[in-house]
Amino acid sequence: MKIYKTKTIRIHLVLFALLLVGVTSCTFDEQTDPNGPSLEGVLTGASINQLNNLVVGVESTMRNSLGIQTTASGTMGRELYLFDADPRNTANLLGKNGSTLENSDFYSTAAWAGRYRAIKNANILIQSANNTDAITAAQKAGYIGFAQTIIAFELIEVLKSYDRARVDVSDDTNLGPILDFNGAIAEVRSMLDAGLGNLGSAGTEFAFSMAGFAGFDTPTTFSQFNRATAAVAALYAGDKGGALTALNSSHFDLAGDLTNGPKHVFSTSSGDQTNPVYKGASTVASPNNGDQIIVQDSWITDAEAGDTRVTSKSALRPDPTTQDGLTGTHETRLYAANVSSIDLIRNEELILVYAEASIPANLANAETALNVIRNAAGLPNYSGASTDADLTTEMLNQRRYSLWSENHRMFDLRRYNLSDTLPIDRPGDIVYNVFPIPLTENE
Repeated sequence: MKIYKTKTIRIHLVLFALLLVGVTSCTFDEQTDPNGPSLEGVLTGASINQLNNLVVGVESTMRNSLGIQTTASGTMGRELYLFDADPRNTANLLGKNGSTLENSDFYSTAAWAGRYRAIKNANILIQSANNTDAITAAQKAGYIGFAQTIIAFELIEVLKSYDRARVDVSDDTNLGPILDFNGAIAEVRSMLDAGLGNLGSAGTEFAFSMAGFAGFDTPTTFSQFNRATAAVAALYAGDKGGALTALNSSHFDLAGDLTNGPKHVFSTSSGDQTNPVYKGASTVASPNNGDQIIVQDSWITDAEAGDTRVTSKSALRPDPTTQDGLTGTHETRLYAANVSSIDLIRNEELILVYAEASIPANLANAETALNVIRNAAGLPNYSGASTDADLTTEMLNQRRYSLWSENHRMFDLRRYNLSDTLPIDRPGDIVYNVFPIPLTENE
């Protein structure tokens, strides 16, 4: 019997109050039902206060899928093991004994749903801004430019894990098709350009504030994040010239602070959430064997001597730990506390984008950028051959250590057709480099 599946994103519309996960003090003007403000009441005639609450909701839901997407892709990219109670983290994701990835399991459904929840909220913000008389034309452009930039950023994260994405999701009753990578990234780039145009019409100040965008919280400075995202999109689309052009208007700075950039922020406040990738340190008295991110040994053994990224992002455990035939000597120290922020795009990544985009057109520029990264990690200047191939290898290696466990490695190797170079953790394991599209999304 053939089973037909409906084409629908499993991001159910809920009451406006429930959409705003993480909002701790929402107020609503002219509510028809103060105990349950309706989505319909926001889509038409929204107040500035309601629009601003939507902005908070967009930011909040951007964080929803970070933990699972990061650890699942990191496992598949042989960066880490997640030792916890779920056997799929050390079995399916590593292809144990030929096991396959299932399109109904958490690593398929959670990251997709989380990203599209944020996209849904951003689309609601666009519709609400378009259908209210409570804001000026400049304020409207600010809300829409913000939302378009966030949607594009989230779609890039979908593409990195799934290699495809459904771009047109603004109308739940008439969803667009799931596009292949090239088609989707082209749409993302167009969206970013449209967002930049709106930001350019937004005046000097937004009508809203953003929790994780200190230094990027005006239309002009937020445009730098838009262009940073555009540089990444152009690079992934194979347009290196376009990436370099976008970098010129971003927060890229060869001489700047590597950590500069917007961030996901967390707290222990009621209704908020903590950093989902943080794990507490193990001690001899409390070895934390059953719930820990363990570093894949090759990340330690392949590192150059003196690389401070190894010592700052990982630590030797009191004793090696083993689970499901996998053993690790080191565990994560990527985040210092459960409220540590997570970068969206920081200057360190942009310098690596610049290096990659400069190959092969300007190898000297690429080498200069790579030396900035190397020197910041306590390493001497690059001393290898200045060829396309050698500098590409060096660039990918610097991305491996600078962006460890940040949802890059699996995708980097996939786009360079190098997934087969990953280590096999156990006899019979298989390397997978793309998440399956969720069962409910298949066309």
